[in-house]
Amino acid sequence: MQHKLKASFNPIWLHVLLLLVWLTIGLGLRWTHLADKPLWTDEFSTIVFSLGQSFRSVPLNQAISIKTLLSPLQMAPQANVQAVVNNLLRESNHPPLYFILTHWWLRLVSTPNALVSVEGVRSLSVLLGVASIPAVFGLGWLAFRSRLVGHLAAMMMAVSPFAVYLAQEARHYTLGILWIIASLSCLVVAVRAIRNRAPLPVWVALVWIGVNGLGIATHYFFVLTLAAEAIVVSGLGLLQSWREQGTRHPSYWGRLGLVALGTVVSGLVWLPILDRIQDDELTRWIYRDWAGLSWVDPIGQAIAGWITMIYLLPIQAPAREIVWISGALLIGLVLWTVPQMFKGLRSYLLVPTHRLMVQTLGGFVGVAIALFLGITYVLGMDVTSAFRYNFVYFPAVVVLVGVGLAGLWTSATAIASLPQPFTLASLLSFFRQSASIRERQVVILIGCLSLLGGLTVVSDLGYQKTHRPDLVAQAIQTDLQTPTLVAIVHRTHGQTGRLMGIAWELQHQNMPSPGLERPVSDASPLFLLAHQGQNQPSPIRALRQALNQRSSPLNLWLINFQSLSSSQPLQNLLQEQRCTTESPAQSVDGYRYQLYHCDLTP
Repeated sequence: MQHKLKASFNPIWLHVLLLLVWLTIGLGLRWTHLADKPLWTDEFSTIVFSLGQSFRSVPLNQAISIKTLLSPLQMAPQANVQAVVNNLLRESNHPPLYFILTHWWLRLVSTPNALVSVEGVRSLSVLLGVASIPAVFGLGWLAFRSRLVGHLAAMMMAVSPFAVYLAQEARHYTLGILWIIASLSCLVVAVRAIRNRAPLPVWVALVWIGVNGLGIATHYFFVLTLAAEAIVVSGLGLLQSWREQGTRHPSYWGRLGLVALGTVVSGLVWLPILDRIQDDELTRWIYRDWAGLSWVDPIGQAIAGWITMIYLLPIQAPAREIVWISGALLIGLVLWTVPQMFKGLRSYLLVPTHRLMVQTLGGFVGVAIALFLGITYVLGMDVTSAFRYNFVYFPAVVVLVGVGLAGLWTSATAIASLPQPFTLASLLSFFRQSASIRERQVVILIGCLSLLGGLTVVSDLGYQKTHRPDLVAQAIQTDLQTPTLVAIVHRTHGQTGRLMGIAWELQHQNMPSPGLERPVSDASPLFLLAHQGQNQPSPIRALRQALNQRSSPLNLWLINFQSLSSSQPLQNLLQEQRCTTESPAQSVDGYRYQLYHCDLTP
């Protein structure tokens, strides 16, 4: 009777309704100001390759118009999936699954022969990010058989600043998170099978292999997820085998070996591409030479990335005072939150079945972090410098946070249910109940503060775009009445994307309504991708040719010419063309730019 009474206050529809609340909050956060932030280089790669277009269609070493520069950003009716895969594998270093899905998505939301919209290209990532909310609920429930853990994990996924940031990027990370959640779910089933001395169900093994193959086809860093899972499973399996010495039980190694073999086979297809990536110009930015105290940077970057999974304050606000105050408050919040999380987790560690799951997910996160630091310090590839790569183990962190919060909440419930006769014991119980109320308030407060972090992201006061072409475009737009040439040193399509970002902002800042066509005048800016490659002419030669074709006064904007700014050939060229500057070079994320006024009149 008591069980039925309890169940009547805990109906399934209430959990469905609560999950809809998290979905609504998550969707609202991710869609807010979705199109307001500027597109940056990686997002232009998503657009170009997903449309089946090629960066190689943009001419190098010659002055081109905005229309020519942005032409790969149009939906071409004849483009197909084969063009997507061919151009991506030829020009980039990413697997094709997300780009194929985006190709189909853009066909639904875009107009042929017109520029795609920012909202359209980012909306797929938003929807995938929203899908991770019920998915992580399922992982929390599967691991701990607790709807409370599932709900709190879903709540944190909905409002997490890091999750909101990834969802507002037109990139493959939210799709990768879904595969990671699915793979971790299979890991949970496998760990239970090991504990129960039973073989892994065949259907789970086949699903696991399929999920792992799709994960690798989405992002190569998914391999780090697989490596961490393999180490955790192997460790738990070997420990269980050691405990079972001398006993006979069905072997669980055979099915686990099948999963390992199938996953390896699904990954071997990408081996030739991975081998090419090692010497790819597109990955040079991640390599570091450790000198002085620079070896400390990855540790600080890793800690900062972990913090933003839960909290974020306006650390990129325009006012320096707000930045410093936000940083100090974040440190204080972390120092306050960590003991609370351990307190909640400790209550779950007291239950053997829950302890196994906490150890599994905690071990997975710990191994993944160790792999990141090993790659950074041993291989010299600073994978901690890009917070987005933390998607590899982010879902497990969310579930562990949900467990910690659930531990606080349930310990409060247990204390509040104690009998309370008016005795010394009841007086002590009163203080314990007061503590329990505070613990529930802690759970609510952590959720609200995390929501504040999500609002910080959508307000562009944190997790701003990696590159800021909008600021460069604002500077260029101050004088478009004079003929303008914007030149950038080109090495890969990354620089093409940077220049596209400036052109896109100029295009849309000058037009109240979307579209490709714009009023054209003699003062419309021209753009130059001055290529710099091995055994090829200097970009200064291309700049000289472009300037020689102009005969009237010209505003010359040099973008990312800092490696050549002090070279004598560039100084000679500027002097020959009577180019002078009145202001020093300016720097924003992704760009270093300087304006020269050139009097080209003969």
